[in-house]
Amino acid sequence: MEIFFEINAPNGIKVRTTKAYWEKIVKLKHPSMRSEEEKIKLTLTEPDEIRQSKKDKSILLYYRSFGSFYICVVVKVTDRAGFIVTTYKTEKIKEGEIIWQR
Repeated sequence: MEIFFEINAPNGIKVRTTKAYWEKIVKLKHPSMRSEEEKIKLTLTEPDEIRQSKKDKSILLYYRSFGSFYICVVVKVTDRAGFIVTTYKTEKIKEGEIIWQR
């Protein structure tokens, strides 16, 4: 599978997505994220904070503020590598343990 992009996050996780999976995210899950690639990359490289999901300990939530909203990038982590599950805009940060803060 063709890697669309791969980012080294500040918590030591290498996060990636394939071109095919990216298309699934922006066509089916969250079409509003189609033109937000640079903000998503910035959220991964320079997040305001990273939280661990309360429901699934292998899921990390990367958040960055962009004025009136946050971008959240949801990442599944296995063996210090991660892949993007989804990404979306939100007005508030979900509960979960803070594992990294700027």
